[in-house]
Amino acid sequence: MKLILASSSPRRAEIFRDAGLNFTVMSSAVDETPIPGESPNEYVHRLACAKAELVAARSVGPVIVIGADTVVVLDGQMIGKPRSAEDARRTLQLLSGRTHSVVTGVMLIRLPDAERRGFVETTQVQFSAISPEEISRYLATDEPYDKAGAYAIQGRAGRYVSRIEGCYFNVVGMPLARLWQELTALGWSDEFLD
Repeated sequence: MKLILASSSPRRAEIFRDAGLNFTVMSSAVDETPIPGESPNEYVHRLACAKAELVAARSVGPVIVIGADTVVVLDGQMIGKPRSAEDARRTLQLLSGRTHSVVTGVMLIRLPDAERRGFVETTQVQFSAISPEEISRYLATDEPYDKAGAYAIQGRAGRYVSRIEGCYFNVVGMPLARLWQELTALGWSDEFLD
């Protein structure tokens, strides 16, 4: 049985590779505009489903298609990827010295029977205070861009994370332990590993 990651995220692909999963990547661009009144959990679940369904419609089994979406949440507000350096600066200033949530929605679709399993995982992340000078130095790297919340916990920004509660891999973009449970429930086993 094959795995298809319905995501072009290099971080998700790295998690899969490091876990020894044999997979292919298939693009799954969907409209990521939030629906008014949509909660963060509803938002990431909807996008994970849309990505998985888009790729499943172009796939032939036996295969498990995995779609995912991640968002940072502070004070109930979703914070996506920064649109500019100034947007990234504002985001990091907001996160500095505070605790935020990282919410990831995941949808798995097994083909050919179209069996579906989905879930939402939340991790709490506490940032230490970050000085304006540190933010400027961080913004001078490529790291804050194309990442929800304008940071990468697995990179330079890890020095600002004083505590997490929940799954570390969720903050990177794919809650690995829960993914493994769901893959197993769909019939995946160690025999499919590299």
